Amino acid sequence: MIPHLLIIPGLGDSGEKHWQSFWLQKFPNSTKVIQDNWEEPQLNDWLTRLDENIQKINEPTILVAHSLAVSLVMHWVSKNNNPNIIGALLVAPADVNSPKHTPDFLRHFSPIPTQTIPFPSVVIGTENDTYISLERAEELASYWGSDFINIGQKGHINSDSNLEYWEEGQEFLQQLLSKINN
Repeated sequence: MIPHLLIIPGLGDSGEKHWQSFWLQKFPNSTKVIQDNWEEPQLNDWLTRLDENIQKINEPTILVAHSLAVSLVMHWVSKNNNPNIIGALLVAPADVNSPKHTPDFLRHFSPIPTQTIPFPSVVIGTENDTYISLERAEELASYWGSDFINIGQKGHINSDSNLEYWEEGQEFLQQLLSKINN
């Protein structure tokens, strides 16, 4: 059985065609972090909301973060913990440290914390993501002690990628669960 999934969208939320929205429909044991301002995120506000959601967790949970939310999760991990968080699926991190890859209004999410994550995690990147280079995604995974998976030419792994239920991502989730259960 899949544990509770805490879905954590990035900038602009996950629209109805985003794989995170499909996963919320598919997995009855999933919930989503709802931010007050999806378009002009403020790190402290987003961190507070994420922490409120995590502190309510009383069952084994995997964090499922996309894009800017990966940085958010890393900021949370750098200051907090919850023994019920047993893993993280970190998909298409946005390189908030890079002026080339991320707009200035998101620069306050920088620097991305680089300490080791205290639970099993997987970073998933692509060869043609406009918000991070493949090499940088792999470098972050290495800092964090995460497994790294390159899924080829799938862009930013968002609504534009047309992944729907993203079966491949569900396989990565199962691989993460296998690692957690060993």
